[in-house]
Amino acid sequence: MKISSAPSSSDFPPPPKRLGRPKSESAASHDEILDAVLELLRETPVRELTMEAVAKRARVGKPTLYKWWPSKGALVLALFHERMAQPPALPHLGGAEESIRARVRLVVREFNGLYGRLMAELIAEGQAEPALLQDLYDRHIGLRRTYALGEIERAKARGELLPHTNAAVLIDEIFGAVYYRLLLRIRPFDEAWADQVVDQAFGGLRAGEAQNGAPRT
Repeated sequence: MKISSAPSSSDFPPPPKRLGRPKSESAASHDEILDAVLELLRETPVRELTMEAVAKRARVGKPTLYKWWPSKGALVLALFHERMAQPPALPHLGGAEESIRARVRLVVREFNGLYGRLMAELIAEGQAEPALLQDLYDRHIGLRRTYALGEIERAKARGELLPHTNAAVLIDEIFGAVYYRLLLRIRPFDEAWADQVVDQAFGGLRAGEAQNGAPRT
């Protein structure tokens, strides 16, 4: 009985090439895509950014982008949250006014760079994409506003501010001015101006001034 020899590798067709990245590289792909978005946004505004350009720069297919992000705005927002946005809390600096002042100075500094440009452009994109604007508020602006409101309420409880102080109006007055200057690109837009905004907003609300009958110096 004739026994045939064992088949060699040449007897079988080559295995099909694997398309796309292995699942184990998903995290790396995610980071590479965000790297590509950041590089492109240093060169072009959000309104001119395209998913095609991102895919080409990151060397991935467009389906990979849409698998994780449903739109260009969502992709830019992911970059904003993961690479640029800072936690809402700052180290406690004493009274609420000092903490708010430090926060406003920080925001103004950040808004004078790429962070501020992206914030303004995301707000603009959100006018045509309400879900994007809501996400930006819920995950970024709203969290920081809530933290600041808590600082004002705690200051009222400690007797730093007058009991009738409306925390929501006070915070909107301060940060509304900041966003107004960011979106309309009005100058000056620096820390000296930020101090003036805080001084003006807190003027007349400090409990010590009401008791002494004179402005604090």
